[in-house]
Amino acid sequence: MGMVIAAARTATHQGPGPARAVELASRAARACLARAQVSPSSVGVLINVGVYRESNTFEPALAALVQKEIGINLDYIADPVPAAGFSFDLMNGACGVLNAVQLAQSLLDTAGAERVLITAADVHPAGDARLDPDYPYADLGGALLLQRSADPGAGFGPVRVYAGDGPADTEGYLDTAAMGSAGRSRITVRRSEGHGARRAELAAACTAGYAREHGIDLDRAIVVGPGAEEAPGAGEPHTAAPILGYLRTLAAPRPEDRDRLLMVAAGAGPSAACVSYRPEGW
Repeated sequence: MGMVIAAARTATHQGPGPARAVELASRAARACLARAQVSPSSVGVLINVGVYRESNTFEPALAALVQKEIGINLDYIADPVPAAGFSFDLMNGACGVLNAVQLAQSLLDTAGAERVLITAADVHPAGDARLDPDYPYADLGGALLLQRSADPGAGFGPVRVYAGDGPADTEGYLDTAAMGSAGRSRITVRRSEGHGARRAELAAACTAGYAREHGIDLDRAIVVGPGAEEAPGAGEPHTAAPILGYLRTLAAPRPEDRDRLLMVAAGAGPSAACVSYRPEGW
């Protein structure tokens, strides 16, 4: 049985208050579960992959807070069926969602879970990316619900991770010497000149390499690449970019000669990840 996407959703910053990573991830996840018409208790594992967070919060693991907001098996003694919910953070920047897909494949293949929910959200430390023109990323959340499928032609192929040459050209960090008492609401993001072109070149190289390795005809594939388009609101999508790209691809007309997707992510490291995917019914 292959692993398929049962549902996917994104969430953007709404309202006058500050954006919260947990709220965006949870809202996308609830919409995802509603779309799939399944209850939170049917999710065995939640993997959260967001990086940037309000007030620069790094502990505790946000996955547990997202799990609580969604209501996934909060009392495993009183409600142990189908299984006690388990959640954890996985942080690998732009490649995080595809790394989580790789983990989900192992969990579903070994019957470690019936469904795996992946959440991603990035927000400006001050809670509104629109107010900081130098901050490159959007306040954006996303969620993927993954489960096994009886369709033998549907699902994900193996995930492959690729390392690029040269030093990392994107850094996000807290400059404590410069921030003083405002460190909870600021972050420094440095990207060297030409980083976008290098990221695109790495994504193209790993996509071509993946296609050669797995015998995929690129003329019959739709590449869902790093988010070149702006996310709704302002800025670039970051960890939720593969989810946004997937939804936009499904919403667009599909050429009849295209029979699969190639999902690729590239970011700091430099590193990239690629995986093939065929939705059910294609």
